[in-house]
Amino acid sequence: MATIQTAPNSVCCSNYLFSLSQTPHRLRKRMLATWTPDQELNQVRQRSGADMKRKLKWYDLVALGVGGMLGVGVFVTTGPVALHRSGPSVFISYIVAGISALLSSLCYTEFAVQIPVAGGAFSYLRVTFGEFVGYFAGANILMEYVLSNAAIARSFTEYLSCAFGVNHSNSWRVKVDGLVEGYDMLDFPAVALILLLTLCLCHSTKESSILNLVMTIFHVVFFGFVIIAGFINGSTDNMVRPGGLTPFGVRGLLDGAAIVYFSYIGYDSVSTMAEEIQNPSKSLPIGIVGSVLIVSSLYCLMALSLCMMVPYNEISKAASFSFGFRKIGWKWASNVVGAGASLGIVASLLVAMLGQARYLCVIGRARLVPSWFAKVHPSTGTPLNATLFLGICTATIALFTDLDIVLDMISIGTLSVFYLVANALIYRKYVIISHNSPFHTILFLFLLSFCALGVSISWKLKLQWWNLPLFGGSMVIITALFHYLVPCQSQEAEWSVPLMPWPPAISVFLNLFLMTTLKILSFKRFAIWACFISVFYVLYGVHSTYRAEEFEMGTVNEVNPRPNLSTSQQTKVSSQVL
Repeated sequence: MATIQTAPNSVCCSNYLFSLSQTPHRLRKRMLATWTPDQELNQVRQRSGADMKRKLKWYDLVALGVGGMLGVGVFVTTGPVALHRSGPSVFISYIVAGISALLSSLCYTEFAVQIPVAGGAFSYLRVTFGEFVGYFAGANILMEYVLSNAAIARSFTEYLSCAFGVNHSNSWRVKVDGLVEGYDMLDFPAVALILLLTLCLCHSTKESSILNLVMTIFHVVFFGFVIIAGFINGSTDNMVRPGGLTPFGVRGLLDGAAIVYFSYIGYDSVSTMAEEIQNPSKSLPIGIVGSVLIVSSLYCLMALSLCMMVPYNEISKAASFSFGFRKIGWKWASNVVGAGASLGIVASLLVAMLGQARYLCVIGRARLVPSWFAKVHPSTGTPLNATLFLGICTATIALFTDLDIVLDMISIGTLSVFYLVANALIYRKYVIISHNSPFHTILFLFLLSFCALGVSISWKLKLQWWNLPLFGGSMVIITALFHYLVPCQSQEAEWSVPLMPWPPAISVFLNLFLMTTLKILSFKRFAIWACFISVFYVLYGVHSTYRAEEFEMGTVNEVNPRPNLSTSQQTKVSSQVL
């Protein structure tokens, strides 16, 4: 048996230059390298030192999912989307986004039950498509978490000021002349909130979940008050004037769906809690799917109540619900809404910051970022280093960056990851589990994405009408043929996605369709981010994982890359790693 040696954390300049010279070889070796679920659950998880403590139950997960989503969507996106994108039909935008989120959540749930680790989409894609795809998804999820948490924290300041009767959204921010517009309003209350929650999360996951459970129960009651008050004091006339139910047309409705999709990302945080759940196979489906269904219903009702209280063209962009109650003469309710929304935003931040730290922890276990981030504190059972680092990053962005700058960027990152997870589930079910030839599945996934892009681009560019039924019908035919021609072996598992491959296939289409409704600027920013993380992988990630998986297993000498073991030993070790 090979002796496991710990690679040094840093290498001298000459060794690093040697590593760079080996980049093509290492990319071939590592980019498509996969782990088995058993290795993810045991061998990789042990790199964190102490285990995370299994204390969470199904009701904790439902509360985490509901708490993680409720404060995000309604209070951050509803007003701007109703005002500029969807009009009164913003509730339909939530329905469209909710259907897409539900389908994606089904894919997440099956992966989470089979691979109950804290890595979420990163781990699911790494065991299916290899290291680079998993890293790409993990980096995008981290980007989305940090940006969305910063945006949510800034919304907290707006609603908290409303709770104290201050109506101007920037009244509690400090303007600094000389900074670029959009980055010149410093938000110190948002920074204080993030740092306070960071310290709370460093202490204990269970206590944090109890705090979230209490806040979520109060929050749901508060939602009920807003919905009932809005329906009683609102008017259905506001739903059709001015300009009707869809003043911006169906395109505006779907554009709005792509933005409000950001509101559903909280269920992803539930899957990252998998290492801390007492009974993952039963609790995860209830927690993930149940929270998405509950939140979708509340989102639609809240959006309806807002648009019934105020005509869409008079909705305030900031603190929309507080403004809505002031508009109907309920000034006292405006203050109550400000306080309730602030509490909901705190719950959302708490859950999202739980999730982001666990993503970075697992990426650190894989050695794609420094292993310092993977350490779990032995007494608290929390990823302390990852929590502190991301808390500081989030607070820094929240201090400077305006909400509008990050919303589109958040949505495109989220949609791209959920698209990859849907593809991964199909590939895993039909190739890895069913032992079919990968050719037919890869061809199906390519044709499915091609037709989905055909529909999406035809809609976006307003091409001739016959393009839509042509590409749409082709998607249905291709999926039906794949369903009947390629067998899917039923796996002995306590939970799996029903009606395969239809749910993930529809999820692939919806994620691509919603992505194409975003602005070109979003794709430019996303391309810059994708280039940055790819360069980081080439300059650091691939060499770090190569050292971890090859040098530490004793198959390669660090200075002289010649095998130290016999051919049979190398084959055995390589099969264990890859």
